[in-house]
Amino acid sequence: MSAPAAQVTESSRNVVKAVPAIETAEGAGATVRRSIGTASLRNLSPFLMLDHFTIHPGAGFPDHPHRGQTTVTYMMEGKNSHEDFMGNKGELGPGDVQWMTAGRGVVHAEMPVFDPDPAKAVPAVGMQLWVDLPKDQKYCEPSYQERKAKDIDTVRPTDGVEITVISGESHGVTGFVRPVGGCWYFDVKLQKPGASVFQPIPEGWTAFLYVITGNVSVGPDGKPFPKFNTLVLTSQPGENGVLLTRPENSTEEETRFVLIAGEPLEQNVVQYGPFVVNTQMEARQAIMDFQMGKNGFERAPGWRSEIGKAMR
Repeated sequence: MSAPAAQVTESSRNVVKAVPAIETAEGAGATVRRSIGTASLRNLSPFLMLDHFTIHPGAGFPDHPHRGQTTVTYMMEGKNSHEDFMGNKGELGPGDVQWMTAGRGVVHAEMPVFDPDPAKAVPAVGMQLWVDLPKDQKYCEPSYQERKAKDIDTVRPTDGVEITVISGESHGVTGFVRPVGGCWYFDVKLQKPGASVFQPIPEGWTAFLYVITGNVSVGPDGKPFPKFNTLVLTSQPGENGVLLTRPENSTEEETRFVLIAGEPLEQNVVQYGPFVVNTQMEARQAIMDFQMGKNGFERAPGWRSEIGKAMR
């Protein structure tokens, strides 16, 4: 007879740093709550930036380039359209995901879509995460992985817990995204007071969560943190996941947060706006390539998006 499988002991990470996401202006008239990428939270490899954005009529993100990173857009309310210089275009609604690997170069626009009736116009609200690419993948061909909310798998591992699995593994469910480099992305809802779940995370990976609504405590004895906080988690040997709990007295608002983890990259980061490379020389080269239409930006000269024309 074979020996029974050994039980894995759950050892939770804890919060090592909490950073409030303060509202700031970004793009053309948009508002974002940014945490990762500010002076308070840099060098969280492989993560470069996290924005909780709100776009009202008359605002948006018209034509702009990228190189050297992945951008992950996750919509929560309203609609957002996108269009790039390769002819790709589409629309994201609530719960839809776009995982864009810019690689050697993309120029695109991201603009909100509103109901023609102003009384029915809903702001476009969502999350955008920038993830650094490994240096040997910086100049890969651009690619998209995109899926509608109804086609993204969810799992309910315990009573009152719902996890939307975008990338990575959660309680027997694997996300649809196959990222360049290691990156897990979950949308977690704790739907009643006292709801709790242990989510495994690979040891040694960088991990954080961003609280969208309600309050959440981390670890067996953690204090609750309110919405609009980014909570960076410890990464000690033996910590193989994180225990997440909605406080018993949290009765007013559902607890919802994104939990994100990634394999840290041992490489320099040189960021010049939307260009993320490894050396100052590569940053200067990216600017020249974009301006001159070379090395991935051949379609850039003269290209103008249709969706961004209202802001030109």
